[in-house]
Amino acid sequence: MALQFVLASASPARRQLLVAAGIQPFACPSNFDEDQIQLTDPAALVQALATHKAQSVAPQFKEALVLGCDSVLAFGGEIYGKPETPAAAIARWQQMRGQVGELHTGHTLIDTAQQRQISRSQVTRVFFSSPSDAQIAAYVASGEPLRCAGAFAIDGKGSLFIEKLEGCHTNVIGLSMPMLRQLLDELGYSVADFW
Repeated sequence: MALQFVLASASPARRQLLVAAGIQPFACPSNFDEDQIQLTDPAALVQALATHKAQSVAPQFKEALVLGCDSVLAFGGEIYGKPETPAAAIARWQQMRGQVGELHTGHTLIDTAQQRQISRSQVTRVFFSSPSDAQIAAYVASGEPLRCAGAFAIDGKGSLFIEKLEGCHTNVIGLSMPMLRQLLDELGYSVADFW
């Protein structure tokens, strides 16, 4: 397979999902200014952000598949990306505990060789447990919530505070692997082409 697989993201979690599935991506962060996109529908927002990230990286590669992703948590009628401060992360966790949120991830795959592009978004329902104020403070002090959409990482310490998921679990990590397989199929590739 001559095509290179490019991940338009600096996310170590997304990269690890690909590596675990046998795909060795070349990481090329987009550095796209996400504040340029202001949409109130979470699915539309993550799809637009994923597309802009992939499109900002794709021109650098002649024959590659370029994957852009973006995630947000929709909770209580609000859209949350990464919390800006520890205080914001604590306040958010105090709101979320015992509740249910929806984690949306947008995926855009660009085939630079065929000049084709596909975008989809995926949603997973997240059921939060009820950590104490002391547990929330300790979790936020670890720094992990400040690096994650929704202020938690299901593949890290945050897994201790998630009761269950409804839907694709890798979607909550930032990349729905079943959706990636579908996007590759639509572009005429097999995941096995990248093993």
